[in-house]
Amino acid sequence: MFIKTIKLKKPNYLAIALLAAIACLVVIVGLTAYKLTRKTTYELGSEQQRQQFIKEMGWETEKEFSDCKKVTIPQEFNQVYESYNELQKQQGFDLTPYKGKECDIYTYKITNYKDHEDKGDVVCNLMICDNKLIGGDVCSTQLDGFMQGLKNKDK
Repeated sequence: MFIKTIKLKKPNYLAIALLAAIACLVVIVGLTAYKLTRKTTYELGSEQQRQQFIKEMGWETEKEFSDCKKVTIPQEFNQVYESYNELQKQQGFDLTPYKGKECDIYTYKITNYKDHEDKGDVVCNLMICDNKLIGGDVCSTQLDGFMQGLKNKDK
């Protein structure tokens, strides 16, 4: 029988501990980066889910959508769609994978937009494809209106 033993010196213990600490740090940084880059998916196939999402974004709305239309996202984006997609990217969405696909746009009247509470001109649009939220905006329907992301900045 042949037995071989290895004797580690104290400096080697320090090196092993240092390598273990570095490995732990790499794992922690990797998991954090993964969580930051992972997209959140919102299942909004039902009216209740859409209402809950709008509420979570800080908005108050009527009990049901005011309009729903089917649209096909164009294969080639013009300047308007490029600008709109930039707004979507700022919110963590991207319409690029949905080029050529059909989606539903649900429109809800917002009743608590600051300085527009009694005008009834602010709406929330939710773009839904296969029961998943792929984009959206809050905008004014007035001629000189505005458009912003889905989250209420005042809340």
